[in-house]
Amino acid sequence: MSFTVTDSHKMLARQPAVAGLFYPADPDELHNMVQEMLHKAHQLPGHKVKALIAPHAGYIYSGPIAANAYIQLNPLKDKIKRVVLLGPSHRVAFNGLACSSADYFHMPLGDIPVDKEAIEQISTLPQIQMLDRAHQEEHSLEVHLPFLQEVLNDFLLVPLVVGEASPDEVAEVLDLLWGGDETLIIISSDLSHYHNYETAQRMDNQTSYAIESLRPQDINYDSACGRNPVNGLLSLARKRHLHATTIDLRNSGDTAGSRDQVVGYGAYLFNNGSIND
Repeated sequence: MSFTVTDSHKMLARQPAVAGLFYPADPDELHNMVQEMLHKAHQLPGHKVKALIAPHAGYIYSGPIAANAYIQLNPLKDKIKRVVLLGPSHRVAFNGLACSSADYFHMPLGDIPVDKEAIEQISTLPQIQMLDRAHQEEHSLEVHLPFLQEVLNDFLLVPLVVGEASPDEVAEVLDLLWGGDETLIIISSDLSHYHNYETAQRMDNQTSYAIESLRPQDINYDSACGRNPVNGLLSLARKRHLHATTIDLRNSGDTAGSRDQVVGYGAYLFNNGSIND
């Protein structure tokens, strides 16, 4: 089971599903791996980060791209107290967005408490449902947690797995949880899947242009596996006058795989102006 009730606290814990598969299960090995990727990452000038899009594959494939997103949070490690994390469902088909009943997410680097007040705040929306099945084996949220644990101090997590949901439905949830500087939004998404290297580069460049242009209508089924949460963020970012910047754009052929069939990975930053403001 991926959900357990601890005897000491009588609290429900969501257990890791892909530790030892997508990333190391050993805490020291995991810490060292993430820190090495962050050390090699490039931090852009400017501290205004409201949202990130980052990939969710195994660390040998997408970790360096994710690190280029998460290094941007270094100046904000004391300010960010809540992370709203949305990722696509890979294993369970459902409509809307799925909350978890867990009190915390248990990870090799420690436990991350779930923001129960935030869950209650959005629970009245018709597109929100409590569906632990969607979280139980899902990796699209989990792989981001070690990065967050390494770059931030204590924070509360709002974990949402996104099924079939329109941009407006996702945007409504994000808008309700938008908050201030204490709240960070992260969208988990890879880009194109299983094309040759050149085709993937062309497709992913088009997707990056759509993200930077805040055009959800230009991102379709083949553009990104996390298109539903991505498009929700883009829709709201346009309304809130956010600016999107591509931080990194590569694929598995650049990191740890062959170039016959690759998966695309992008890292994107959203803020209220240019990076240099």
